[in-house]
Amino acid sequence: MGEHSATQEAEMRAGDGPPRRALARALWYVAPGRVDLWEESVAPVGPGEARVRTLFSGVSRGTERLVLAGRVPVSEHGRMRAPAQQGAFPFPVKYGYAAVGTVEDGPGDLAGRTVFALVPHADVFTAPTTMLVPVPGGIPPRRAVLAANMETALNAVWDGAVGPGDRVAVVGAGLVGCLVASLVARIAGTAVTLVDIVPERAAVAAALGCRFALPDDCPGDCDVVFHASASAPGLANAIAAAGVEAAIIEMSWYGEGTVAAPLGGAFHSQRLRLVGSQVGSVSPSRRPRWSYRRRLEKALDLLDDPCLDVLLDTEITFADLPRRLPAALAPGGGALGIVVRYD
Repeated sequence: MGEHSATQEAEMRAGDGPPRRALARALWYVAPGRVDLWEESVAPVGPGEARVRTLFSGVSRGTERLVLAGRVPVSEHGRMRAPAQQGAFPFPVKYGYAAVGTVEDGPGDLAGRTVFALVPHADVFTAPTTMLVPVPGGIPPRRAVLAANMETALNAVWDGAVGPGDRVAVVGAGLVGCLVASLVARIAGTAVTLVDIVPERAAVAAALGCRFALPDDCPGDCDVVFHASASAPGLANAIAAAGVEAAIIEMSWYGEGTVAAPLGGAFHSQRLRLVGSQVGSVSPSRRPRWSYRRRLEKALDLLDDPCLDVLLDTEITFADLPRRLPAALAPGGGALGIVVRYD
């Protein structure tokens, strides 16, 4: 498992020196198309910290696909750092931000509790208690891995300013697109259509309380359109779906890629707006009152809906990640939501 393992095992066997550290395994992106599990020491628990045994973690399919391919632009290396990332882009890098586990050593108010943390994939980790958000009772730990994606979806809905009765299209039925559709469908009177090239996503849309359409049947004259397909055809479809003076909320992140934006035709005459949405900042409409912590806590609350379990359609055991994750992240891999189980 690499140089990290040999060095740290020696530290564990040392008869004197600093106190021995517990060992953990963590997922590292090590080369284009290749990941590995590296053994590493776990920092001892200090004041204001806790050690967590991971139960599940979620894979952010779009972002981690770009990390796996080494396609994070140099200009974005700083902004794309995950909160507890180690290493540096492109490789090797320890990346991820959706872990759920049980506090096995920490302050009394957290001991034994199930918590969510924006940390990479690892079976054990030590983190500041300020990074640990208790999972509300009634929400299964497996579903709680959706918290980071739900936070992104919530921010986008704020950016879109969707109101009761609006006609809304969500182009791209990936994990974030589906979560946006599920939130908008809860707003009174909205007519929400989830648009995707995969016909099988119709069952997912139905479970979320939305309509479904293939791109050729995408509705027009929408009040708000969300684009989350990360493709030029999807963006064109989203622009075509927008009504007069409507907003297209662009949620896709293309990494080092470029995309053709069809800004001819009726784009100007209809006075359309193309709005970038990204979770790194709280939406301007909420920023004076909402902290990052409050937004993440609300994202966890919004997961109290069993229909969202349909989104986690691919489960990989932690030990199997080096073998199965590259294929699951590959274009056409078929996975909607990838969840990692730690046994």
